[in-house]
Amino acid sequence: MRKLLLQLDSSRLPSVFDRVVAYDGGADEVMSYGGIVDADVRDLIHGCIFTRGPKDLKNTAVFVGGADIAVGEQLLAAATKAMFNPFTVSAMLDSNGSNTTAVAAVAKMVQAAGSDVRGKRVLIVAGTGPVGIRAAGLFAKAGADVCITSRKADAGERARDLVLKRFGGTVRAITMPDASEAMRACERAELLLNAGPAGVMLVPKQAWAKRPGLQVVADVNAVPPLGVEGVDLMDDGVIKEGAACFGALAIGNLKMKVHKACIARLFERNDLVLDAETIADVARELLAPKP
Repeated sequence: MRKLLLQLDSSRLPSVFDRVVAYDGGADEVMSYGGIVDADVRDLIHGCIFTRGPKDLKNTAVFVGGADIAVGEQLLAAATKAMFNPFTVSAMLDSNGSNTTAVAAVAKMVQAAGSDVRGKRVLIVAGTGPVGIRAAGLFAKAGADVCITSRKADAGERARDLVLKRFGGTVRAITMPDASEAMRACERAELLLNAGPAGVMLVPKQAWAKRPGLQVVADVNAVPPLGVEGVDLMDDGVIKEGAACFGALAIGNLKMKVHKACIARLFERNDLVLDAETIADVARELLAPKP
């Protein structure tokens, strides 16, 4: 039986990236819909669950994407609400790649920090975007003391509230208008993640190099100039200036493995919901030492 993936994208044009990865992850066919709003979801989900018998529904799955993670969360909730036993299919949320990218970055950083970040001070630069918010939530849920930066105070507080509402934990927000404030922002940080926009250097080398207590530095920006000066694209745990460094391509390689593995798992059962925490479980399995 063919493996069918329903792609619900909140953006006008469904993501080609997500569609390609879906095929590479094992989907035989991807049915892509763009510009999806809550009112559209129920009928589309019913088209998935009523066309196959319960024993065959593991061969149908749903992927929720789009540029806006908040809208994506609403669409995922609408999709799961439209299902009922035994007519359920597995679903995954990865709006703007936020879950898989954040999971990959956090997984590598946690591994480098010794697998336990409880009480550690984590700084997420430009933490108001989808990846920053998701990464902040994962760190907060793991017990870290999280601080996110934002160019504007109100945006930082909104992001902080979103993280606390969804994940709980300890999260603060500080204002960092530009790279000139990075030195101050990095004080006392033990783990540092740049989640800023492509092509913008936000953390000069002098802000993090040889800083006492700083263990891990990571950057998800793959477009020059890179987000953290001195961290190269392919750095994968390389020790520089006293810290383990992870570049965007090293994080991206794990992100792609996680994304494909998650697509494959959607077709193993018909009741799986892959969001930040469950996607993080997949990443930990991929990084676990082989017996």
